[in-house]
Amino acid sequence: MALTLARPVHSELLIKKSRFLGCVQPVAGRAEALAVVDGLRAEHPGAAHVCWALLAGGQSAANDDGEPGGTAGRPMLEVLRHQQLEGVLATVVRYFGGVKLGAGGLVRAYTDAVAQALLQAQKLPLQRTLQFACRVPYALEGMVRRELQEAGAVLGEVTHGEAVEIAFGVGEDVAPALRARLNEAGQGQLHWIS
Repeated sequence: MALTLARPVHSELLIKKSRFLGCVQPVAGRAEALAVVDGLRAEHPGAAHVCWALLAGGQSAANDDGEPGGTAGRPMLEVLRHQQLEGVLATVVRYFGGVKLGAGGLVRAYTDAVAQALLQAQKLPLQRTLQFACRVPYALEGMVRRELQEAGAVLGEVTHGEAVEIAFGVGEDVAPALRARLNEAGQGQLHWIS
């Protein structure tokens, strides 16, 4: 089962005068991850490298940010994979201390920075969200909204035309029960669009 993180967790390592500031955090995808990395670059202008690894389905990536190829991003990505994480960004900001660590030393430093942060992280089962849309008469809109709120669904676009079309996302675990309750309460007047 894939896991994600409850919140960002930080670590700090000092290796041969180089400072490694690690962070692991949940992210929705590549766009959010790149925004975080850009923010770190702005926050740490004196850092030599801001390396990162993203494990988010088809948007997974790793970046060495100037470190020798394969010594930072890829090893960080492997740590995330080994922990069976999904929707997680690992970043390590390195302040160079003047002593070269060599390829093996760099791999150890970057993986240790991520692993140290993960030791303190709270891991949660990843919940897939399913998207639905239904059409109901105006008289049933309030009932549908109440059921969605009670199920913890995220309301999407609502369109008012001849009838009300309501889009929403809901956790995979509660979707079948919610659909059954809506079908019963709709008494044949609720129609599923998707």
